[in-house]
Amino acid sequence: MMKKVLTGILAAAMAVSILAGCGNDGGSKTAKVIDIALTDEQYAFGVDKTQPELMESVNAFIKEINENGTFEEICDHYFGDGTPVAVKSAAYDESKDQLVVATNASFEPFEYIDGDSYYGIDMEIAARLAEYLNKELVIQNMDFEAVCLSVGQQKCDIAMAGLTVREDRMEYVDFSDAYYNSSQVLIVASDDKDFDGCTDAASVEAILKEKGSSAKIGAQNGTTGLFYAEGDEDWGFEGFGAQVTGYKNGSLAVQDLLNGNIDYVIIDSAPAACITEAINKLQ
Repeated sequence: MMKKVLTGILAAAMAVSILAGCGNDGGSKTAKVIDIALTDEQYAFGVDKTQPELMESVNAFIKEINENGTFEEICDHYFGDGTPVAVKSAAYDESKDQLVVATNASFEPFEYIDGDSYYGIDMEIAARLAEYLNKELVIQNMDFEAVCLSVGQQKCDIAMAGLTVREDRMEYVDFSDAYYNSSQVLIVASDDKDFDGCTDAASVEAILKEKGSSAKIGAQNGTTGLFYAEGDEDWGFEGFGAQVTGYKNGSLAVQDLLNGNIDYVIIDSAPAACITEAINKLQ
């Protein structure tokens, strides 16, 4: 599993656990991922609409790193035996030729902070992209809901934040070619057996629909997981009639699950594995 990512996540999860810890009864509750893809999504980068030349360069870069093995190498830093590479951000200076990247650095293993450095698949790609463009890299960390907006307002050049291609986000950005396939998954308490017999998305959804308003679901604000849980006509998500709570990040949602305040968390598959493994180590 993504063992290389855990150091940074454990630090963040420990802080979350301390802040929320009184809600836990002191037992050793843990969480597990129901390893069934609930959606089929693609990640892409959101590029400033006023910079078509940047879009052309980004797409050429994506093609190059896929063809020469660089993307596979970066992924191996987080999914395999490689070692994550620290990425530093320069200070913003409008007099310099810089690539300004908008991100939400709480979405492991794509972007996260450990110490004074950024790590993650997107962050390593950002560093390589800046080098490819002969620009200095500036990373601006913000709430997820602000990432595309900041690019749309020309405050940043590109959004790199595990972004699912979505029509409403195209109001603010133009999407690059896709670079990663993802899906939403369900996180439950380890002693929850309700989904153990499920074999596909339909069987998971049938249980959630049956529970209806009695179910409490958490998801990160502004993400596909939240749209999926609440229902979204543009995506074709029906929703479950559940009580849905949005969180600043997935770690907070999983901790609230373990504290007994919600029943389930819906989040992208790679972060689900990272966050669950990290938080379980603290229990």
